[in-house]
Formats: sequence, structure tokens, C-alpha cells
Amino acid sequence: MSDLYGFILHAHTQPEKAEEFAALFSAYVAPSRAEAGCIEYHMLRDQQDPTLFIFYEVWQSRAHLDVHSALPHMRDFHERRMDYLTRDFEIRLIEMLSPSAARQA
Repeated sequence: MSDLYGFILHAHTQPEKAEEFAALFSAYVAPSRAEAGCIEYHMLRDQQDPTLFIFYEVWQSRAHLDVHSALPHMRDFHERRMDYLTRDFEIRLIEMLSPSAARQA
């Protein structure tokens, strides 16, 4: 259909690290949305399980996500992610079946 690259990521945090994780990633949302190629970037928190964070991201291409992932703060977090998580990320690739409602440049 297109080369859009989208995924849903589940991050199960340690209960004592949930607020620290929330603060850390809340600060990344706006800058991530401003990056070239970012179409959607949402950070969500499960209402029944406040230790579960869900990220919904859509990028113009895998290459755009690779640039995002290579940023120093993202590389640093990836190396330290298990300091926050109870298990590694669960990532599900998605296919966009409807157009994004986000403004595209």
C-alpha cells in the first residue's frame, strides 16, 4: 500500500519506576512529533494497569524511524530500558488501512 512504517509498542514498567518512565517519555513526545518523517506519535497509559505504557507510532518510512532511534537520548534509553521494564518491549507492526488524520508535510 505504501512505505509507511507503523507499530504499537507495549512497555511494561516496574511499579516503582512507572512515574519516572512517564516523566521521561512525556518529555520526548513533542520533539519526536517534530522530527522529519513523524506522522503519528502517541504515548498512552492503560487505565487498569498504570504500569503499562503503549506507544502508537507511524513514520513515513523505516528509514525515518531509524534516524529517530539513532538519536543519542533514544540510544541511551534503549541501552538502559531494562532498568525500567519488567520485560522487553512487545512490538506489533501495523499496516495503515486508513489515511492518517495528522497533518503531513
